[in-house]
Amino acid sequence: MIQMPEPDRSTLSRRDEIVAALRRIVPGEGVIDSERERRAFECDALTAYRQLPMVVVLPDNTQQVVEVLRYCKANNVKVVPRGAGTSLSGGALPLADGVLLGMGKFKRILEIDVANRCAVVQPGVTNLGVTHAVQAHGLYYAPDPSSQIACTIGGNVAENSGGVHCLKYGLTTNNVIGVEFVTMDGEVVRLGGKHFDAGDYDLLGVMVGSEGLLGVVTEVTVRVLPTAPGARALLIGFSGIEGAADCVAEIIGSGIIPGGMEMMDRLATEAAEAFVRAGYPLDAEAVLIVELDGCAAEVDHLIATIEKIAGDHGATSCRASQSEAERLLFWAGRKAAFPAVGRISPDYLCMDGTIPRKEIGRVLLRMKQLEAKYGLRVANVFHAGDGNLHPLILYDANKPGELQAAEDFGADILRLCVEVGGVLTGEHGVGVEKRDLMDAMFNETDLNQQQRLKCSFDESSLLNPGKVFPQLCRCAELGRMHVRAGQLRFPDLPRF
Repeated sequence: MIQMPEPDRSTLSRRDEIVAALRRIVPGEGVIDSERERRAFECDALTAYRQLPMVVVLPDNTQQVVEVLRYCKANNVKVVPRGAGTSLSGGALPLADGVLLGMGKFKRILEIDVANRCAVVQPGVTNLGVTHAVQAHGLYYAPDPSSQIACTIGGNVAENSGGVHCLKYGLTTNNVIGVEFVTMDGEVVRLGGKHFDAGDYDLLGVMVGSEGLLGVVTEVTVRVLPTAPGARALLIGFSGIEGAADCVAEIIGSGIIPGGMEMMDRLATEAAEAFVRAGYPLDAEAVLIVELDGCAAEVDHLIATIEKIAGDHGATSCRASQSEAERLLFWAGRKAAFPAVGRISPDYLCMDGTIPRKEIGRVLLRMKQLEAKYGLRVANVFHAGDGNLHPLILYDANKPGELQAAEDFGADILRLCVEVGGVLTGEHGVGVEKRDLMDAMFNETDLNQQQRLKCSFDESSLLNPGKVFPQLCRCAELGRMHVRAGQLRFPDLPRF
């Protein structure tokens, strides 16, 4: 059961005054206060939990962001930044007594610098939109979450998003070289730029993955890469999960770093094949998609090497793409796996944890045991190359107790990830979904140090409060006073 801070009654009593002030800053249709229109912002992609924001503000320039944050700081009003609302961890879940600051109007490509292989974009530009903007120059943006057609660069920065190709080309943090953001005080700060690296504290690394707790991003400089001269994909079927997992480990252990390496179990494969008709082997317990990119001779050599490795680990089928259309078809099923699973279950929770590659087989087998414990099915589709799991726990919210069972199941999976040497999240972030599991990975000293960093940017804890940390730190007395969640009132949010 996810809980959020009790709404501040004094803030709610000033709602009309706050709305009027925001309308003076963002005129026209930039402020949304009717209940019907606020419904569109009541949740992100963690749709099991919903909460109407007090008011929604949609600025269209940096100065408006500055003034909104200055007003909210001066009047002790909470702010939740939001991109496209595709977060799967509740990172953009609004507050009943807070302003939802939507950055969707910041959607311009500001500069394409081919010589320096970078692009300067606003945070509302979609992930795929960056590649579309630079592909005429033979370039592309490497991180590619499954939601890349909809998710925005600002949200990618907040969550440090990954994707199919992050194994070889890195997560968002490896491909962002500069950001402009606005602090809660209304100060505009620039970190990094077009140069390769900064010579001071890595504050850029702090901002990427900060989940909207430190500042509101208004501009991003991303690294773009030359498109590989060629790419082919292997579609490999296995009669058992262990063989597929061992194959993943040996591919990496042999020194090969594929452009992408994804795994789907039988349930996910069946759902994706019915949805896309990609030609997946339906008799396989696990399917690997391995992509190799580079010059033709290199790709052909690597394919032959991986075919042998797969055969040594009991592969029952191995098919290499013979055309670009076939390669894209292999990936179409993987990219559509999440909506495909939605056809076989009325609801599902999409989890996100990362483990050492060598533990993939063990963890997936433990998940099978947990299925029996909770009476729920799991479809596994994930980034096998970097051990980033995405178990989809199937449930029916209309059946009493099933959502709670799914959440408990998911918590056990995440604890298992930490137990085997992994972490709670790979790319979805902590948000509210994993907030109360943070103590499974961090002790009190760890969490207090992280909150000290938050307080250095946002001493009043007005930016996205109630997210990430299971306990609240009072910034005024960092060394002595830590307010426990148990001493505050955290009402249950309505679940759907």
